[in-house]
Formats: sequence, C-alpha cells, structure tokens
Amino acid sequence: MRFHAWAPTRIDLAGGTLDLWPLYLFHPGALTVNVAITRFAHAVAEPRRDRRLVLISRDSNQQEEFASLAALEKQRRYRLPLLAELIRYFAPSTGLVLTTWSEAPAGAGLGGSSAMAVAVCAALSRALPSFVEPSGPSRWVARGREHDWIALARDIEARVLGVPTGEQDHYPPVYGGANAIHLDPVRTRREPLRVPARELEARLVLVYTGKPRRSGINNWEVMKNYLDGDRALRRNFEEIATAARLAREALLRRDWKRLAEAMRRDAEARRRNAPTITTPFIEKLASVARRCGALASKVCGAGGGGCVVFLCEPTRKGEVASALASAGATLLPFRVSPRGVQVRKER
Repeated sequence: MRFHAWAPTRIDLAGGTLDLWPLYLFHPGALTVNVAITRFAHAVAEPRRDRRLVLISRDSNQQEEFASLAALEKQRRYRLPLLAELIRYFAPSTGLVLTTWSEAPAGAGLGGSSAMAVAVCAALSRALPSFVEPSGPSRWVARGREHDWIALARDIEARVLGVPTGEQDHYPPVYGGANAIHLDPVRTRREPLRVPARELEARLVLVYTGKPRRSGINNWEVMKNYLDGDRALRRNFEEIATAARLAREALLRRDWKRLAEAMRRDAEARRRNAPTITTPFIEKLASVARRCGALASKVCGAGGGGCVVFLCEPTRKGEVASALASAGATLLPFRVSPRGVQVRKER
C-alpha cells in the first residue's frame, strides 16, 4: 500500500518578502497575494515491514538510506535534508520508502520546497495512522490537521536553509485558490479571494528563465539591511505593502488594470530593495512582453532567476506567450488549483 500526496505550488502577485518575520510587524495591515497553480509537488510514502528508511528524490536523482530511525537521527548531514528532517519529526515506528518529485523547475520561485514539505506531511500523516506526539508535547501535529502543516513546514525549511523563511508560501499548498495572506500580530490568517479561476488563467503567462534563484540569500540580505535601519529600504517595503493591498482590492473587483498597477509597483519597489532581483535576460523578456501588449510583469519569489509572471489581456495572451518563447523563455502552462493538498491511497 502506498499513499500519494500532491500539493500545488503558487504564483505570488504582490507582497513578497514582506512575509518574513518580523518585517511585516513594522507595516500594519501587511499582506501578500498569491495564487495556487497546478504545478504540483508530489510525495509517495510506502510503509515497509522492516525498519529501513529509504528517501528518494527523482528531481535530483538522489537516494539516501538508513537502517532505522535511530540511524537517521544519529546523522547530522543529509543528501536530502528536507525529507530527512521531516522524517525525524514524524518519527515512524516502522520503515518506509519516501519518494518525491516536482512539476515545477528547481529554484523556480514558485514555493516548490514549501509545497513539497506540505505534500510530505500529508503523505506521512496517511501512511502512519498511529502517529501521535512521538516525542512529547513539542511535536503537536496531529493526523488530519492540515493547517498545522503550515507552521511545521515553515520551521523545518528554516532549519534546512539556515535562514528565516516566509509565511505566505505554505498556504496555497494547503488550501489552493487565490489568497490574501494577512500578516497580523500573533497570527497569520488566510482570506480566500473569490475570483473566477478562468479569468486569471486567461490573463497570466508564466515562464521559466532557465536559471534557478537563491531566495534564502536574497531575502536574508534584504532583511539584515532593513533591521540595520536602512530608511530607503523601509520606504520600499511600505510601497510593497501598499501594492499588496491594491492587488487584493483589484482581484476582488476583477479590475485588471488596477492589478497591473499593483504588480508594477511591487516589482519596482523590490528592484530598489535588491538590484539582483532582476537579470539582463529577465529585463529582455519584460521588454519583449511589453511590446506585445503585456500590462505588467514581476519575478516570482526572490528573483535573480527562476520564473517570471506576465499579466495581459486575454486577446493578447497568445501573442505574448509566443514572443516570450521565441526570446528563449520556457513556457510553463498551468491552471489555478482550486484545492490544496490531496492524498490518494494506491496499491
């Protein structure tokens, strides 16, 4: 018996980087806006009769094996650290094989590692039905409590990366749809945005630049400068917060020109924060898209590579997509994912 979980990745439309704690606390009313898409992260958990743990990443073509959970816990460095750390947390009493792969390119800026962590949590929760606080009250994730996976995935990612991780990336994999993630003191809350999926799909073009980005480093450099008192940086973040509020209102009203304005304001402010967020190739793609009628563009995630999303009128989408492909970008077709993580039992 195997348990196959898949979780959507996301496109962030405005408010990125602002979701790093404690940055959003300095901007009351801060939020981020994102959309879950059908570029899924997959995890398959297969229980074994013995105690052996086998971790497999199809994307990196790597495999790591441990004779038991005790052997895994004794080790300090892993070839597949995200998978190993999640296994450590769930602490299975029996062996299993955990296999993962993603439909999003590595380093795409689509929250792929967050979606993968959520998919692994879902697969393990189903494969280990006896899972109950295996190591005291600090391990409080219970089977079926999907919302708990958000905090767990966020914190495990931070442990693996060695830098702070954001709040926004784990909500689309759990819930799907279009979201405003409100970054309030004490708690982060999700507001589902009731915008017809077909209207978003008809206007958004997603491409991969072919170069992975390094979000942990980019975000950490910006965060350090902010906390060191960089006044210009703080003004830029206030502009990002304003752009995110504008994007939320635009989606609720289905006002696509206002959404384009929000995306442009967000992109400009983030470029001032860190010039490395863009590259000559990304600038070339933006110029090509504008000539074909694109209303706005922005890099996904922390930038410096990865994916770029373009907003255009439905009548211009085909022309914009063809021009971007001719310019050397890789088109990533997608649909809005109305649901979050799902699990299927397979034989």
